[in-house]
Amino acid sequence: MKTKQTRTEGSRYYPKRYDFDPASRDAIFDEGLVCQVAFELDGQPFILPTSYCRSGNTLYLHGSVGSHFFRQMAKGIPVCLNVTLVDGLVLARSVFHHSMNYRSVVAFGKTRLVESDQERWLAAERFVEHIMPGRWSDARRPDESDMKKTMFIAIDIEEASVKFRAHGVVDDPEDLDLPVWAGVLPLRLRADAPVADEAGPELQVPEYVLNRF
Repeated sequence: MKTKQTRTEGSRYYPKRYDFDPASRDAIFDEGLVCQVAFELDGQPFILPTSYCRSGNTLYLHGSVGSHFFRQMAKGIPVCLNVTLVDGLVLARSVFHHSMNYRSVVAFGKTRLVESDQERWLAAERFVEHIMPGRWSDARRPDESDMKKTMFIAIDIEEASVKFRAHGVVDDPEDLDLPVWAGVLPLRLRADAPVADEAGPELQVPEYVLNRF
């Protein structure tokens, strides 16, 4: 994974918060569910929130063949992609020192249209398994008609960096005796009880759904 100083200027000021290990990058991509894709079209900036999946050093996006944004990305354009996970709210005694614990990855690459059948089916399976592991082998898989309506865009990661915060309160010494509670409120993604679709037969909720989060 390449890194360029021009795209990591912040590391000069907070070097301990940057991580250029590809394993850290991949862990965030694999845990996240939605990314923000930034790009420029006709001189105008755009940010597209969308789902994604990862296979090795490649990220995949998918959308309708009629999507204007996806048709433009199919031409091959440079993009910047971000995924951020919030792990906790850091509550200091002083509001000035309030913060968040988080993990964030920013990646750069160029889009390309996925054209081979083998890679298209790989992307389709990875998408399903990224969102809900175990679903690909359980639900009806897409047929040729479904696949013709779907466009897959690949982004081979050229460079990326991880920024994170993973520690507690940092207060000024003169504030430590203030009668104000301070600490970290951990956050995580939690699923409520599944709500079954009323159409079709009544079935038991699969274990992979119950145990997803």
